[in-house]
Amino acid sequence: MLNFFLTWLLSAISLWITAFIVPGLTIASWQAAAIGVVIMGLVNAIVKPILILFTLPLTLLTLGFFLLVINAISLGLVGYFTPGFTVAGFFPALFGSIVLSLVSSLIGKVFDPNSQEI
Repeated sequence: MLNFFLTWLLSAISLWITAFIVPGLTIASWQAAAIGVVIMGLVNAIVKPILILFTLPLTLLTLGFFLLVINAISLGLVGYFTPGFTVAGFFPALFGSIVLSLVSSLIGKVFDPNSQEI
């Protein structure tokens, strides 16, 4: 249970840092970041697999680069459904999804007790 809350907190911090770095992404409060992470989990669990399935031919044709567009759509949906978290358009969502992946990976490496290197 503690691991779940730690993951949730680290994900909220990642989202907050991403909104600070990427222009066009804004988070009004830490509550919006915490709610945004929950909604992001739901979007990634329900909507994203459906989008990947429907766009599989295009994803294969672009050698997987269309997954960046799907990630941007997912982040845009999170911004739409989360009060206090706004995404200004497609390109902030695209850059935000890339930065969020990098920030989450870095934070995961720093706070993972099993990790040997940073």
